[in-house]
Amino acid sequence: MELITKKVSMLKRKCEAVNQITFDEDLNVPDVKPDIGRMIQKKGEIQIEDIQISEGKAHITGVLAVCLLYVSDSQERKIQSLMGTLHIGETLNLEGLENGDKVQLKWDIEDLSVQLINSRKLNIKALVTFTAYVEEMLETSLPVNVEDDEISRKKQDISIMEAAVHKRDTMRVKEDIALSSNKPDIYELLWNTVEIRGLDIRAENDKIGVKGELFVFALYSGNDDNNSLQWLEHSVPFYEEAECPGCSSDMIPNVEVTVPQSDLKVKQDEDGEERIISVDAVLELEMKIYEEEELSLLMDVYTPVKDCHAIREKQKLESLLVKNFSKCKVNDRIKVENSQGKILQICHSDGNVKVDSTRIVENGIEAEGVVRIRILYIISDDEMPFYAMETMIPFTHVIEAKGIDEQCIYHLRTDLEQLSTTMIDSDEIEVKIVMNLNVLVMKQTEMGIIQEIEEQELDREKLRSMPGIVGYQVQQGDTLWDIAKKFYTTIENIMELNGLESEEVKPLDSLILMKKVER
Repeated sequence: MELITKKVSMLKRKCEAVNQITFDEDLNVPDVKPDIGRMIQKKGEIQIEDIQISEGKAHITGVLAVCLLYVSDSQERKIQSLMGTLHIGETLNLEGLENGDKVQLKWDIEDLSVQLINSRKLNIKALVTFTAYVEEMLETSLPVNVEDDEISRKKQDISIMEAAVHKRDTMRVKEDIALSSNKPDIYELLWNTVEIRGLDIRAENDKIGVKGELFVFALYSGNDDNNSLQWLEHSVPFYEEAECPGCSSDMIPNVEVTVPQSDLKVKQDEDGEERIISVDAVLELEMKIYEEEELSLLMDVYTPVKDCHAIREKQKLESLLVKNFSKCKVNDRIKVENSQGKILQICHSDGNVKVDSTRIVENGIEAEGVVRIRILYIISDDEMPFYAMETMIPFTHVIEAKGIDEQCIYHLRTDLEQLSTTMIDSDEIEVKIVMNLNVLVMKQTEMGIIQEIEEQELDREKLRSMPGIVGYQVQQGDTLWDIAKKFYTTIENIMELNGLESEEVKPLDSLILMKKVER
């Protein structure tokens, strides 16, 4: 008996590995840089150079780039910056990994500390977590019918999430920022941060639209008599599109956006003066686009004239439960412990969201984590006015997801939408945060999917021993389908004999059944 099937694509994680790397290395100050008097601020960036794949292993090479802003140990007390690189060479064991697989790599700098050994040497300690995984599109065939018109069919209407698109792409956001007329020309860029905020991702016809803002901060020395310290904050709204053939506006996007690379350079304006900061940020997109598919799935078959045995295979089918765009607001006050002087002005603050744990609760997902924040500020010290602090503000937020249970899987995407830091007084700062926690929840249902149907001749001896007409009392859980299959008749025959207008029966209902096959 030939099955009629419908091919659907599903996204499955083939393998995954998590490795933690520790760094503990000394770094010498380059000869061209002055001695370090006091450290102000630090940051770390992972730069991946290559991923080599062999069977069961992925070898990662790259660097941890550590940037430092400091006050020089000289009479002028000038602010300087330097960068050092720590080599990364790590092998991750990925069982089942094969040549040709595309490894996805994520990382998180869990901890970074920089200690001053002496004015020419630093000790850098860091803990970095790498997560590597491979996802693949698998095609499966789901039975929807049989070719034999004489066969009775039991069907079930289901909705499944089919993976329509799975690809990676990059886009670039470029912007030239001109200095205001009251600022001096740029002598040297000392420090910068580039953050992405307020992401809005939409599926469109054959493309993915990404909307958001780049928050740019640059600290520089001016090209004036005393190389005065200047800074610039600028928001760059952007809308970019990535090609996505096969995508449509009614599909459901699950897109992760990261900024693996951002670059700030000084450019000359039309007058040949260095008054333009050029921003070039690379956005990396991991796109998983799903489509809801309505199917009438073939669950069982039988005929009174043959024995039909359905051969099944257990499969997990996914359906959309809920997608929710949730916002979490956090306010806090921070005491600044600084014996050097009172805060006069906040220059800049930046942050990122780190979710430490998630768990399913009643009708929702509870996320716990922290927002890691850096604040650069000025104190009342004319000689060394710049200071910085790092802090973590905890949060707990429940994202509504009605009907969620342990059989569900979910994808959580977080990003910072707003961050503001305001002086309350000279030693206290108020922090206001708005973050997005967007979740896509899919319900997993394990079903015995028919792979093929074996036909055998009826057991004639068994049939002859069965009465041609029998009275039957409906039992708990019975359906007309089960009854008809058991007694070698049809649903239509039972309904006609008993004058039924629908297939619904209740326990203790009495039915007359007539065997349809001849003895």
